[in-house]
Amino acid sequence: MSPTAASSGPEPPFRPREKVLEKQRYFQSVQKPTYLKGRYDVVTSVAVPLALAVSSMYLVGRGIYNMSHGIGKKE
Repeated sequence: MSPTAASSGPEPPFRPREKVLEKQRYFQSVQKPTYLKGRYDVVTSVAVPLALAVSSMYLVGRGIYNMSHGIGKKE
């Protein structure tokens, strides 16, 4: 017996079609990238990677400075 034979009809949608169309219209009207649409998405999509990049560049710069001046060598 196939799985479709057991079901009596199509499954009802999770959300009403009107709500989905309303959300689509809202998100398509806002002129921001899709991954920045939420309220706090800027924090996770921009601030966190920026903080990681800045801190890693600082650590690399400090390491190069220390190596070039011979600071922190083991005897």
